[in-house]
Amino acid sequence: QVQLVESGGGLVQAGGSLRLSCAASGRTVSTYSMGWFRQAPGKEREFVTSISWSGGSTFYADSVKGRFTISRVNAKNTVYLQMNSLQPEDTAVYYCAARLGPWVPRSLPDYEYDYWGQGTQVTVSS
Repeated sequence: QVQLVESGGGLVQAGGSLRLSCAASGRTVSTYSMGWFRQAPGKEREFVTSISWSGGSTFYADSVKGRFTISRVNAKNTVYLQMNSLQPEDTAVYYCAARLGPWVPRSLPDYEYDYWGQGTQVTVSS
């Protein structure tokens, strides 16, 4: 069993930056592909980005490409999401997820992920 805990959310002005962390426990996630999703009020949860188990491959939703960067440190069992140039439309609860299956260079629906964190709120003011 894997437990995921996100942190680093908060309130930031448009144009600002935040870095989210996702700490895994219970077992190592070094062989898992990892992803970040987000859910804005009244909207469905959407894919943001994913990273392969080695960290060598990443994929981003068009809406965040060039602004967000996913990374991981397997020795710390932690995944990060650096978010720059934040905009009000980035406001959402951000979730970290772990996938037993292989990483693929495309967005995957949330049901393809096996473990989820509780989410962290990101609010971007205009």
